[in-house]
Amino acid sequence: MHTLGPDDLQAVWLTLKLASVATLALLLIATPLAWWLAHNRKWYRSVVAALVALPLVLPPTVLGFYLLLLMGPQGPVGELTKALHLGTLPFTFAGLVVGSVLFSLPFAVQPIQNAFEAMGRRPLEVAATLRAGAWDRFISVALPLARPGFLTAIILAFAHTVGEFGVVLMLGGNIPGETRVLSVAIYNHVEAMEYGAAHWLAGSMVLFSFVVLLGLYLAGGKLSRMMR
Repeated sequence: MHTLGPDDLQAVWLTLKLASVATLALLLIATPLAWWLAHNRKWYRSVVAALVALPLVLPPTVLGFYLLLLMGPQGPVGELTKALHLGTLPFTFAGLVVGSVLFSLPFAVQPIQNAFEAMGRRPLEVAATLRAGAWDRFISVALPLARPGFLTAIILAFAHTVGEFGVVLMLGGNIPGETRVLSVAIYNHVEAMEYGAAHWLAGSMVLFSFVVLLGLYLAGGKLSRMMR
């Protein structure tokens, strides 16, 4: 019976760390973006919405390839980070975070945007008549009412980051302790015909995915009943 080795446990820890950091970054980016998309009716709103949703249809390796070019030594982002004495982002944990945030962005933006749109403008208008400022209305009214959307965004963004492969492999490579995440570790075991170890890791991801989806549906149903 095969058990997980130190390298496998390290890959699991790195994956959870990456998913946690990326999810936090996604919440900070997706919240104002979702608010803007929910309330803006300019012609270019559709362009921004399409760019946000692009990772849903774009092959991960394509996104990873272009991010590698942009953030590499000869790319514009790479030249900027070098000028700021930050080095280059590819094949680093920071580069994985950037790639993960861009790849999982629609999974965070769309649930929050849907929640903002579903609550309508009436609660905000009522708060405005009570002399609540714009920031107060957002914090005290919009965020609590959009709680189901935020919960869905957190779960989907975290789970989607855990399951990434194409982007992290293209952008991070396979450096133990630095960029070798769980999906890459499974690929390594399969390539080496170590199917026992691959079964352990792949089976764990199947169970994790099922638990995440089950929790999402159960929490969604509970929150829907509470909102009635």
